Amino acid sequence: MSKSTTAEIRARFDNDVERFSNLETGQLSTIDAKISLELITEAAKRIVPHAENLLDVGCGAGNYTLMMLSKLPDLNCTLVDLSRPMLDKAFERVADKTNNNIELWQGDIRTVLLKENHFDIILAGAVLHHLRDDEDWESTFEKLYRLLKPGGCLMVSDLINQETDVLNAYTWEKYGDYLEGLNGKAYRQKVLDYIAKEDSPRSINYQLKLMKKVGFNSVEILHKNLCFGAFGGIK
Repeated sequence: MSKSTTAEIRARFDNDVERFSNLETGQLSTIDAKISLELITEAAKRIVPHAENLLDVGCGAGNYTLMMLSKLPDLNCTLVDLSRPMLDKAFERVADKTNNNIELWQGDIRTVLLKENHFDIILAGAVLHHLRDDEDWESTFEKLYRLLKPGGCLMVSDLINQETDVLNAYTWEKYGDYLEGLNGKAYRQKVLDYIAKEDSPRSINYQLKLMKKVGFNSVEILHKNLCFGAFGGIK
């Protein structure tokens, strides 16, 4: 199966803004979405308590930035997303919570030109699973590392795989059961089909090893439940 193109991914999110604007109902297919959101933002606050500059990669409708601002209200916020409607919604919601600078970038984090050694905190919520081959993953992690100030952190909440085939099959079977319990067999198949078409997740182990390879001083796992995890690295 050929994977979705960047344009196809953008189009899907262009048409799904309102759902992603509601954490209570819009991300039910993501197990422990609220727990992971709380964990990565609280961890970022504790790692960089005097942070000034936040980068939200694949910001969607702004949920991660809003949670980060609830903990560190004086942040300057840079929001990056493929979808203009998502960015517009994120700006509307974030501007209501801060008088600090908000910078919007419509585009792919792999290609947008951002200041290096500038950000204290980078949040990547449900976005890195859209990366493809090993070269793509490594070059993106290298870029995120360069964008951070020394002592800054990259915090990730995302879809993940297992490295052992039998356990990977088990976790996806259990995730399918979770989806079916939410909204029936058709919903289960719908979500699993678009994941197969659109996403290329990697394991937590893979990503933590990659963080260390590109230069992060330390890496941490905050949470894992089946095929979702929250983790990060400190520069």
